[in-house]
Amino acid sequence: MIPAFGFRERAHTADWELEVWAPDLPMLLEQAARGMHSLSGLKLKDGPTQEYQFELHARDAESLVVLFLTELLWIEESVRMGFDHFTITVEDGYYLQANLRGQFIESLSKEIKAVTYHNLEVIQTSKGLSVKIVFDV
Repeated sequence: MIPAFGFRERAHTADWELEVWAPDLPMLLEQAARGMHSLSGLKLKDGPTQEYQFELHARDAESLVVLFLTELLWIEESVRMGFDHFTITVEDGYYLQANLRGQFIESLSKEIKAVTYHNLEVIQTSKGLSVKIVFDV
């Protein structure tokens, strides 16, 4: 039986592809972030939890997925932080508020250069939402 939410890597010719599913958009974004961190081999340092907050606005669900994951990649590169606790709200008009908690990064085993729009489509299913995300590596 497939769980109500999650992610799994999918075979892709040159880049990495991640399939993500969840009952709603905030959980889909969280699972996409967890999947991206898993693909890159993100390891967090032990230590006090750090908080990070941001807001985004997008024109559609697909753009919100790309903007959210791109913001996380930017934080990884510039602040050297990764997250394992997510509080995400998405209001009408694809307005996102994220309150994240995590630690500084100990290591990344693989680098993700970018989140792409390649074949990106958030699909409504009988159990919620699903999306396939291709990462440029």
